Amino acid sequence: SDLSSPTVSRGTDADAVRARTQLADLPVKGKAAATGYDRTGDFGSAWLDVDHNGCDTRNDVLARDLAGITREGRCKVLTGTLVSPYTGARVDFVRGNTTSTLVQIDHVVALENAWRTGAQRLTETERQALANDPVNLFAVDGRSNSQKGSGDAATWLPANKAFRCTYIEHQVTVKAKYRLWVAPAERDAMVRVLDAC
Repeated sequence: SDLSSPTVSRGTDADAVRARTQLADLPVKGKAAATGYDRTGDFGSAWLDVDHNGCDTRNDVLARDLAGITREGRCKVLTGTLVSPYTGARVDFVRGNTTSTLVQIDHVVALENAWRTGAQRLTETERQALANDPVNLFAVDGRSNSQKGSGDAATWLPANKAFRCTYIEHQVTVKAKYRLWVAPAERDAMVRVLDAC
C-alpha cells in the first residue's frame, strides 16, 4: 500500500509525530526514590488559581471537559455530564459530599511519578504550575483515576484504546515541558502506543 495515502494514518498523525520526536529527546533513566514526596508540600495545595482567572483549576477543568454545566456564581461547577476519555462511559456530575468523587481530575503525569522523574529538581512555582497545567489534567471517571494511582504508561493505560494516543501525547508534552525524564519501561510503553497512532 502507498504510505503517503491519506487513508493510511499509522505513524502520520501530526500530534503523534511531534510526541515521538519529543519522546526521543527525553532522558531515559530509572526512577528516583519517592523519599520525601509530599503532594501538598511539593506541589502546593490542590487546585490553585495559577492562571489568575478567579476560578480554581478544578472548576476550570470541569467547565472545560463537562457538557451542559450549571454553575453557582462565576466559577463553581454544580452539575454537568462527562464522557470519560478513559472509558468512553457517560458520568453525570453532581457536586456534593458523596457525589463529586464520581468525576475526578486526573494528573496525566501523576504527581508522584513527576516527583520520581525529575520534579524534585524544579522550583516550588514550577511544581505548582505542573500540578495545575491544563495540558496535564483531564476530568475522568473516579474509578479510572483510582485504578491508575501514580502509575505511568508501563503500568496503566486508559481502557478506551481510542484515547491512548492523546493520553500519551499529553504525557510526553508534560514531561518535555517540565524537563522530566522517562523510566525505560515507561518509554517503551509510550513508543508502543505512539507507533500505533
